[in-house]
Amino acid sequence: MQVHLIDGTFELFRAFYGAPPARTSDGREVGAVRGLAQSFAALLRDPSVTHVACAFDHVIESFRNDLFPGYKTGAGIDPDLLAQFELAEDATRALGIVVWPMLEFEADDALASGAARFAAERDVSRVVLCSPDKDLCQCVSGDRIVCWDRMRSKILDAAAVVQKFGIAPSSIPDYLALVGDSADGIPGVPRWGQKSAALVLARYGSIENIPDRVEDWEVAVRGSAALADSLRSMRAEARLYKELATLRTDVPLGESLEDLCFRGPDRARLRALAAVLEDDRIAQLSFTKRG
Repeated sequence: MQVHLIDGTFELFRAFYGAPPARTSDGREVGAVRGLAQSFAALLRDPSVTHVACAFDHVIESFRNDLFPGYKTGAGIDPDLLAQFELAEDATRALGIVVWPMLEFEADDALASGAARFAAERDVSRVVLCSPDKDLCQCVSGDRIVCWDRMRSKILDAAAVVQKFGIAPSSIPDYLALVGDSADGIPGVPRWGQKSAALVLARYGSIENIPDRVEDWEVAVRGSAALADSLRSMRAEARLYKELATLRTDVPLGESLEDLCFRGPDRARLRALAAVLEDDRIAQLSFTKRG
């Protein structure tokens, strides 16, 4: 069997900016949740999707904000999008999907923890992380744990991660620490870019293994002296950025593999959701029970 783990926060953002806006009679914006429900229903009609869970950032901030004040917050998020987060969780539960709402951790941490846990199950042939987020590429393991970009119908296994980034999945946190990640508020190390980070990490694997002295480097990189100087002067910051970019795999998830088995939606909840969304199509969504 396969286990599909969905990045609910990404899917909600995608629906908000991709689906038509819609307001209820009381003025509440619900277009993103309508789009999310339709998208998830389409996924659940795929007979290969038998065991599924979805992680959401119940709040935007996490323990990482305590580590670094520049880390991402909810500032700047459209209020109409922010107001749909809780409703999106309700919609996902009504569809019959296990929901992991994150408070101290982030949704990506729950996905990483779920991937590590369920990939170790004997009956699981593959864990599919339903997200194009490059952060999750660090979880990829051979073809047993993969990332799936649903929008582009593209699967990233370990070989594809190497082809895309030039490094092994395990080096993704180091790569993000050096290059930076504007979406998460990680500034990166000055002078380091995608090409230089990939070339050096392909040789050394991690920031900790990169020699301080450029004379000790065993890889030819343009501007290597300046790169070495920059990293040497920012070792502490680079280690912090790597910690920020490293997903946790110890999030306590209470559900068993059996709990993730999709057995159909909760029709009463779907009808209630349709009333809230003022969209009768939600109550009429069709599914095929499996498992």
